[in-house]
Amino acid sequence: MAGRTLAILLLVFAVNFMDRQLLAILIEPIRQELAISDAAAGLLYGSTFVVFYTVLGIPIARAADRSNRSRIIVASLALFSAMTAVCAWAGSYWHLLLARIGVGVGEAGTGPASHSIIADLYPLERRATAMGIFAMGPHLGILLGFSIGGFVGQAFGWRAPFLVAGVAGLAMTAVCVYVMKEPERRNAVAGAGHARGAPVLDAVRAVWRQRSLRHLFIAATVLEVAVASLVAWLPAFLMRAHGSNLSTTGALLAVVLGLLGAGGTLLGGWLSDRLGARAPAWRLRTSAIVVLLMAPVWALAIAADDGAIALVALIIAGGLISFHLGPTFALVQSLTAPRMRALTASLLLFIANLVGVGIGPYLVGTLSDAGLADYGSDSLRLALMIVPPLFLWAAAHFTIAACWLAADLQNASAATAVCGDPADAAPVDHAGAHFR
Repeated sequence: MAGRTLAILLLVFAVNFMDRQLLAILIEPIRQELAISDAAAGLLYGSTFVVFYTVLGIPIARAADRSNRSRIIVASLALFSAMTAVCAWAGSYWHLLLARIGVGVGEAGTGPASHSIIADLYPLERRATAMGIFAMGPHLGILLGFSIGGFVGQAFGWRAPFLVAGVAGLAMTAVCVYVMKEPERRNAVAGAGHARGAPVLDAVRAVWRQRSLRHLFIAATVLEVAVASLVAWLPAFLMRAHGSNLSTTGALLAVVLGLLGAGGTLLGGWLSDRLGARAPAWRLRTSAIVVLLMAPVWALAIAADDGAIALVALIIAGGLISFHLGPTFALVQSLTAPRMRALTASLLLFIANLVGVGIGPYLVGTLSDAGLADYGSDSLRLALMIVPPLFLWAAAHFTIAACWLAADLQNASAATAVCGDPADAAPVDHAGAHFR
């Protein structure tokens, strides 16, 4: 059952990201037809979408912690697929904006519930690998979204891909209705309160109390600013800076961010489990090292005028863009009480998406507009140069989180064994334990 359920959740996550990322590959024809600025395009891609996506994610996650998670996922999938199809009929910027809000509302329900289900299906020693498989979803979604957006958009215009993606999502909904089953909750303890879930403030306090989890949240949020900016603007950047057309850009990024990115994400989860079995700190040190090395590679991919050099750098950096996701998702669940796993996952998605998707694409678009008069088509290239330093910043927080991980995992494991809830136990003494 575990493998089948994980496969279904992976496909749902892929459809989720397919619908979300269609706008990125189609932003240039949309921007030209609707006569909008880069800042307005960034607002359309990120800020307005993510406000509803993140705010609604928390109450839906609380519902997932005390009710049937599979039904929540199916209902959410149906809603965001239908709203994606509605994007095809947008007659103005504001119509498209409202449809995007509908997509955000629907997508708010799938992530936290999926994280909670996976944590119940897989133990700690296999959880990062499972989360790494699940975290391939965005890359498969990018593969589908950029391929459909590029080829169908080139042939039939930018509206057709939204309709194709929406219909595909509704078909996936029908499959999930008959196949998805609700698993038994792992580590359920009598009186632990699954029926009532956990207050939001309890989850916030639990995150803040654990130094590893606190820095993990910061690292994930900083990286989301970088990743959201890149995914939103790389298609337009390649078209402007290197003269690529819509179908070629879609195919290239589908392979780099989709196929290679999925492999890099799976590698991150597998390597975290393998090295983490020897020393817990390596569950995050692997991410710290890879994220650190990615900073200069992304700088080269953006700055290089030579197409061949830019392509090689893009292949390397794009393939590792989500290396950290599997370990991050897994450790958030491993450090969290069973009764608040979906809620804590929702908090991570809330903060990372609200800051990352909400700020990153809009900021890059605003900087691009500001430099347009002086730098022309290179203004977007210069705006994207804010991204590499963000990888350095995130690597620092992954490193700090790794230092405290062994003690925090020990504390969480002991508390769950005794009372079913790490948040209920007194913290262990971290002195001398955090470098193991």
